[in-house]
Amino acid sequence: MPEHGGGRRGMPGDETLDLPEHGESEETTPGDEALGSPEHGEWAPTTGGSAERQRLEGDFLLAMRRAGSIMQLLGQVSAERIGINATDLNCLNIVALTGPMTAGDLARQTGLTTASITGVLDRLEEGDFVRRERDPKDRRRVIVNLNAGPGLREVASTFGPLVKAWRAAAASYSEEELRLLLEFQRRFEEIVRGQLDRLRDEAAEARRG
Repeated sequence: MPEHGGGRRGMPGDETLDLPEHGESEETTPGDEALGSPEHGEWAPTTGGSAERQRLEGDFLLAMRRAGSIMQLLGQVSAERIGINATDLNCLNIVALTGPMTAGDLARQTGLTTASITGVLDRLEEGDFVRRERDPKDRRRVIVNLNAGPGLREVASTFGPLVKAWRAAAASYSEEELRLLLEFQRRFEEIVRGQLDRLRDEAAEARRG
């Protein structure tokens, strides 16, 4: 591993979870009903349409579940290699995607408490991933910026092969097909953001309640 993070370790509880592939075991555990299987409940295909349509819907939903699971595992393993934990890596990614932002903005986007975000930023700043600077227009505000250096170079070397593989896969699709995939991704993001807001609102209501 490069010089950055040579002595850093993931936080307790960030150990990678090895999840069995679908169908690997016929045993069920408490909560399986909530997750559902492709054959029943909320995950079952709609009753209308042809048998092929129903099969494709079921395969599609199962593929989305698998993709979500493997992306979580990729994030955990990548964070371990970089020398931070998965939560810190997610926060770093949000700053990279959004641009300079306040700690409060980051807390709102992640749903973490102000105290938790302070801890995240302390670790990321210690690792030279970000820097906190006073807003020149309002000295009371602290802005979080990416910090070009060994930390981000380690992030780039970790995810560079993934980006290369994505580009290679995209090269096999036409521009029209890529537009369709992009439109789907945007709609999927809207759905996920809506569900994220719903769950946070329900949690907030339960705390008030």
